[in-house]
Amino acid sequence: MTPEQAAHETRDAIVGYTSRFMTDPAMYEHGAALGFDGMDFYVGGRGGVLGDVATDIVVAAMVYFPDHAIRPRWTRAGLVMTRRRAASEFAMCAHMWGEEHLPDDVDAARLADLLGRVVVESESACAPLFAGWRLLDEPRSPKALLLHRLNALRELRGGIHAAAVLTVGLRPLEALVVQAPAMATLFEWPEPFPDPAPFAERWKLAEARTDRVFGRRLAVLDDVERDELVEALLKLAS
Repeated sequence: MTPEQAAHETRDAIVGYTSRFMTDPAMYEHGAALGFDGMDFYVGGRGGVLGDVATDIVVAAMVYFPDHAIRPRWTRAGLVMTRRRAASEFAMCAHMWGEEHLPDDVDAARLADLLGRVVVESESACAPLFAGWRLLDEPRSPKALLLHRLNALRELRGGIHAAAVLTVGLRPLEALVVQAPAMATLFEWPEPFPDPAPFAERWKLAEARTDRVFGRRLAVLDDVERDELVEALLKLAS
């Protein structure tokens, strides 16, 4: 399997499966216990890997959210705890989710090893959240480590995809209404939303570019290892 094909085949596991810890009510319960209000924990925790930066930088990094969905939450989150601690607490939620939800028949240690080689060797250009996440301390437990590294690749692929979306001439909302229209409401974009039909072909082009560029990151693995990675991630996402 070519690196580009592997990038295409692993999309659902990297993007969809990993995001489950972010939508788990347990994460927001943990955030509330720390003093965060609702989505403030998501913004403060996910963006916290960037450090104590200006709000405009976080807005720029979280490409698919409108300004008004990020700005006040980033400000409020900074009043609860340091950015670094918020990122660590957010990562801990990922680790806990991995421990509780990853199936026992997945060779977590082996899969984490394969993912780790991609994470370490990958360039971070156009993926600031990936660069920040990669600086966090990694957990020792295989399941937690697997989820940690899988989320690193989620941030990497997300940054690459955002760049691809912009290079084909799409705005973030235009890409959202094609790819995941329900997320436009969740991300607090104001209605009415644009008709996705005129943007569908350009979005497909952005996806193809994403597979091509992300595939280069998977080229650090040899053919056998890539096949092993794809098989394991497809099983995980099934």
